[in-house]
Amino acid sequence: MTEIRNLLNEDQEKTAAGNFIKDIIENDLASGKHQKIVTRFPPEPNGYLHIGHAKSICLNFGLAKTFGGQCNLRFDDTNPEKEDVEYVDSIQNDVKWLGFDWGGNLFYASSYFQQLYEWAVKMIKEGKAFVCCQTLEEIRRDRGTAKGAGAESPWRNRSVEENLDLFERMKKGEFKEGEYMLRAKIDMAHPNVLLRDPVMYRIKHSEHHNTGNEWCIYPTYDYAHGQSDAIEGITHSICTLEFESHRPLYEWFLEAIGIEKKPRQIEFARLNLTNTVMSKRLLLKLVKEGFVKGWDDPRMPTIAGMRRRGYTPESIRDFAERIGVAKRDSVVSINLLEHCLREDLNKKAPRYMGVIDPLKVVITNYPDGQTEEFEAVNNPEDENSGKRKVPFSKTLYIERDDFMETPPSKFHRLAPGKEVRLRAAYYITCTDVIKDAGGNITEIHCTYDPQTKGGWSADGRKVKGTIHWVSAENSLDVEVRLYEHLFNAEDPMICEEGKTFLDNMNPDSLKTVRNAKAEINIKNLRCGDRFQFERLGYFCIDPDTGGNNIVINRIVTLKDKWAKIQRSEE
Repeated sequence: MTEIRNLLNEDQEKTAAGNFIKDIIENDLASGKHQKIVTRFPPEPNGYLHIGHAKSICLNFGLAKTFGGQCNLRFDDTNPEKEDVEYVDSIQNDVKWLGFDWGGNLFYASSYFQQLYEWAVKMIKEGKAFVCCQTLEEIRRDRGTAKGAGAESPWRNRSVEENLDLFERMKKGEFKEGEYMLRAKIDMAHPNVLLRDPVMYRIKHSEHHNTGNEWCIYPTYDYAHGQSDAIEGITHSICTLEFESHRPLYEWFLEAIGIEKKPRQIEFARLNLTNTVMSKRLLLKLVKEGFVKGWDDPRMPTIAGMRRRGYTPESIRDFAERIGVAKRDSVVSINLLEHCLREDLNKKAPRYMGVIDPLKVVITNYPDGQTEEFEAVNNPEDENSGKRKVPFSKTLYIERDDFMETPPSKFHRLAPGKEVRLRAAYYITCTDVIKDAGGNITEIHCTYDPQTKGGWSADGRKVKGTIHWVSAENSLDVEVRLYEHLFNAEDPMICEEGKTFLDNMNPDSLKTVRNAKAEINIKNLRCGDRFQFERLGYFCIDPDTGGNNIVINRIVTLKDKWAKIQRSEE
């Protein structure tokens, strides 16, 4: 954890000193190289976006906003086997939910397939591409290593006429998948192995979500990406560090085709977050194999999952701003993300009282059948939030761990003979403990002091403990889902021999409580509404709510580990 904090602090220092991408853009505008900047967020629609993508979204759209430019949303949809309209729709929903708008600038790489094909034909005619019969396994085998050159394909020197004929027949669907591929003719001894005659087109007899069955040959991501940027007039192509080695290949294609206005690619460090995985492949595995309940499972780091759990877009944008932009990979503690969330929710979430593990309390000297109402502040952090009325009666529920029959000396909650304050109501004193035949506490009896109405004593006496409660006669039954981190390990990919990241999953990442109680005022809340159960944490109404079944997700507890760490280091 110390190493993680140090890395984060270093990145924050860099960000405070200046965002290097902003510096580049400012210089380009000042020099007159560009009159207007155009960025893009280019997801592949082969899965749901996660918190790492949120960082890229905030960066690309944020830079465009800062400099009065334009940010495109472009789907790099070059692989029909893994892509789906479901993912296209979810990505658009996520970007909008985060607070960004692409306006009319929604594009698809698949819309450029004809242009990309024509450029490929041009390259064949100029001797810069050839049709190859090798399999992918053979291509990988002959590629060589960084220490040694690769071997040229036996079909590298086909005539231009033969290559044009085969490529046209590939397009017409005359061949099986894998039978032929179009490769760039670069250099099998190039020090960057990605430039050793890479594949440009492959045959895929699959229906595409956008182009249907119009094509049966599809460009590779590496071939389509740079040209798509150029077609859209992207000025600054901002990518994560793993694409740094691909940049020379993108530039080679642009040069080979003869595109003069080239986007400038700038790489930055991707987000690595503790206690989770950020690989689409691994997230898909969790979904497909039933380790989670779907892409929007509240334990997932997907934007859809975080939205369902109750995260706010403001907290995610704040998190992205705090971690900044760096050139070196580092790991950020999930505690910082949760800290940003708490800070945002603390300002805006209304307060209610709820009891997750209810213990019955009978106030023996309170009049039978009487109900009164007390005023409670909706949010002490917001003076305009107003107050609400909370019903009070003879029988209440309190949190079970707010009572101990034999408490330690520093226990300031309810115990036999001990007096506590009920939030906004009265002082009560425990007089009796009722148990079942097994010795389990089933209810406690108390007396109340009528002179402490509103939770304050007329004689000035003080109590150290204040606990929350709900009226048994006016409470709602709710199902509460208590979420924790999906993985116990800070780095789930570090595993013992013979084990996988799945062995690092937290078996207690979800606990469901079906007998919880809540004050009646939450009946007015709607799906997605966030609130604080006083003393327990922040919660939201889950979409599974329906009819009389109210389902509540715990977003995050009140305990702020990040703030505690920061205080300890001051």
